[in-house]
Amino acid sequence: MAKVVNLNGMTIKVIDAQEKDAFLTQDDKDMDIRATAAVRAALNKAKICGKPIARYDTVTHRAYIENADGTIRFVE
Repeated sequence: MAKVVNLNGMTIKVIDAQEKDAFLTQDDKDMDIRATAAVRAALNKAKICGKPIARYDTVTHRAYIENADGTIRFVE
């Protein structure tokens, strides 16, 4: 079921992955695929260049920094 969120006077409809066929056009699906690939490429580039990556742990609900060597530092 689509969830409607009001943010700064704008209405945003958030859909589940199972519902995407009912709401998204093929162009929208293609754009999602390209955006996901771009984010993966940016994360891989940052890791190769030795830059830290900010992440979020959905289990503990805490943000952390992951260094290129794999060490993790939670953000206060």
